[in-house]
Amino acid sequence: MSEFIIRRFLQAAVVLLTVAFIAFLLFQFVGDPVSQMLGIESTQADRDRLRETLGLNDPFYVQFLHFVGNALKGDFGISLRQGVPVSEMIAERFPATFELAFVSVVFATVVGVALGVVVAIYRDTFLARFLMSFSLVGISLPTFLIGILFILVFSVWLGWLPSYGRGEVVTIGFWTSGLLTVDGWLHLILPALTLSVFQLALIMRLVRAEMLEVLRSDFIKFARARGLSEKSIYFRHALKNTLIPVITIVGLQLGGIIAFSIVTETVFQWPGLGLLFIQAVQFADIPIMTAYLCLIALMFVFINFIVDWLYTVVDPRLRSGLKKSH
Repeated sequence: MSEFIIRRFLQAAVVLLTVAFIAFLLFQFVGDPVSQMLGIESTQADRDRLRETLGLNDPFYVQFLHFVGNALKGDFGISLRQGVPVSEMIAERFPATFELAFVSVVFATVVGVALGVVVAIYRDTFLARFLMSFSLVGISLPTFLIGILFILVFSVWLGWLPSYGRGEVVTIGFWTSGLLTVDGWLHLILPALTLSVFQLALIMRLVRAEMLEVLRSDFIKFARARGLSEKSIYFRHALKNTLIPVITIVGLQLGGIIAFSIVTETVFQWPGLGLLFIQAVQFADIPIMTAYLCLIALMFVFINFIVDWLYTVVDPRLRSGLKKSH
């Protein structure tokens, strides 16, 4: 296991360095940070002094090494627009994005797996056909359209739920949470549902396909021949053997939700990382854009490691194979 962890750590380091290099290289051509920080009324002496302070006169590789060294310490520089450390802005916005992504993934996973099992077991019923039709709609509609429809129905027509903002939050140390207040939950429902529709439909269809495949396998026939109950066959044998692809999808979707919640956060004005990134793009705030991409890469690497570890928990054959390799 230690060799597995070391190998994954080295792979993660290579991936993160590659992403950091590409982001740093691309954003070198996005405007002049000195002009954005000082404005058009500054003198050439002011510009030269600031360029020297920021290290912009150094060669590219020196600037990149400084960036990597500072990033390892959690320092991504100063926002060109607000003049605030980028790490503080990310720490302030991250709880909102994480809670939104976490609630969306949990809801999509629980409901998607349950509906997938129902559709697989009762595949010839009207309910199964209706749920499969719903899944096609959920996969086909773009996220921004789903969010607008939810706002129109539940906020404008019915007036049940708020359509923007995070609502009342509670501060616990460095973390701010809306999950501890009723108003926070009311503000969370619509964006969380919007993000979860695609994932829910995808997981439901995946579980159905895997369940149907497993139910046709020989060991299920043997289980029925042994006289096991249908409940035991469905949930202790068939469902367990469908979890590996589900874990893969859930892990990737969690990273994808965090990375691509930009549209949903913009539609609902949710004060998270996605909205922060959009605002940074509008004002060419290079430090924020670079830090965002590096953070997303780090989360994908971490989630991928957790998914690989969960494989060995769900399937003992993988765990024994890992031990033999050592």
